[in-house]
Amino acid sequence: MTLKLEIVTPEEKVYSEDVDTVVLPTTTGEIGILPGHIPLITEIKEGELGVIRMGQLDLLAVDQGFAEIFGDTVSVITEAAIDIEDIDLDSAEAAQRRAEEALRKAKEENLHPDEVEALEAKIRFALVQQLAKKKGK
Repeated sequence: MTLKLEIVTPEEKVYSEDVDTVVLPTTTGEIGILPGHIPLITEIKEGELGVIRMGQLDLLAVDQGFAEIFGDTVSVITEAAIDIEDIDLDSAEAAQRRAEEALRKAKEENLHPDEVEALEAKIRFALVQQLAKKKGK
């Protein structure tokens, strides 16, 4: 038996494959999902999402969002997701620097808290990408 894993961001469907196991980074810790798992809706945090498919582990860096497990389908809705093989460390580091500078300016200008949170989320996701890429080497 397999699971159908779908990962969707606001821009696109990032992943849609049959897999053996999924490991989700939830706000209460990592959870492993196997075929036949009980129905569940959980909040995910930024981190590494692990996928075992045909005996091979693949890692994706994901931002915060939600996951729903129903039947043998795992649906992940997240702000951003990327396969660690596709991460460019230089780009992730540059994105982090830009977001940190924008955040510094935003705090000085007393911007709306939602704008500040969006910049903080960009920084967190840039850090997750860097850590996942370095770990996956």
